[in-house]
Amino acid sequence: MTNPLYLLRVLAKRALVLAGVITLTSCASLTNDAFVPMAISFSDGSSGTCTLTNKRMSIKAELPGTSMIRRSDDNLLMQCKTEDGREATSSVPSTLGGKIIASAVFIDFGITDAITDKHREYPASFVIPIQK
Repeated sequence: MTNPLYLLRVLAKRALVLAGVITLTSCASLTNDAFVPMAISFSDGSSGTCTLTNKRMSIKAELPGTSMIRRSDDNLLMQCKTEDGREATSSVPSTLGGKIIASAVFIDFGITDAITDKHREYPASFVIPIQK
């Protein structure tokens, strides 16, 4: 006759192995939201408008203000004009977010995040330099 305690241990080990397999093979994407808020202003405090562009979006934004910027692996290009007609151009680089490393440790190796660019970050605020 088989010992019931032995059967319980075998069952517990199998359940633990099964739980580990399910955990390691499940979807490992740690994606962020597609958009990130960015507060943008001119260095002299003036008002105006900007066209904000990267490969995933192009919007017109009122400055100073906060705009929702689509995450992308390329720079955010800014073509701006103040209310009094002065023009400024600037570029904001995106950086790698920390979640891509955690995602790469799991089974999908960060592929889902890399395709959607949701692992990229833009700064929370940016000041556009402009001549007085």
